[in-house]
Amino acid sequence: MACAESFTCKACGAFVVPEGAGSQHRNHCPKCLSSIHVDNEPGDRASLCKGIMIPIGVWIRKNGEWAIIHRCQLCGTLSSNRIAADDNPVLLMSIALKPLAAPPFPLGRMEQIVNKLSEKSYEHKQ
Repeated sequence: MACAESFTCKACGAFVVPEGAGSQHRNHCPKCLSSIHVDNEPGDRASLCKGIMIPIGVWIRKNGEWAIIHRCQLCGTLSSNRIAADDNPVLLMSIALKPLAAPPFPLGRMEQIVNKLSEKSYEHKQ
């Protein structure tokens, strides 16, 4: 189902037009990458939630295409949307790099962790 309507982003207030997306599907704001929870299944427009879907991550599909992972601020639903040609590249990269900038362990312990892993690998080989 083509999504060729202009809209005002409910997250950042930008006026979004369908042109520039690189496809017939405009489902998020190219400035802030946010969306609205309107679908239960892609394209059905059946969700009653209507919460703001914030970008929380990116992933790379089998064909190498990037997609944005959104989470609804109201109900927590997760969804995935392909990136658009005019999406904010700096914001896309900052979302992609966020796990590296804030790892789940203290960076100061990185050397200690790597050394322990190396020792275990060496012990396992013998």
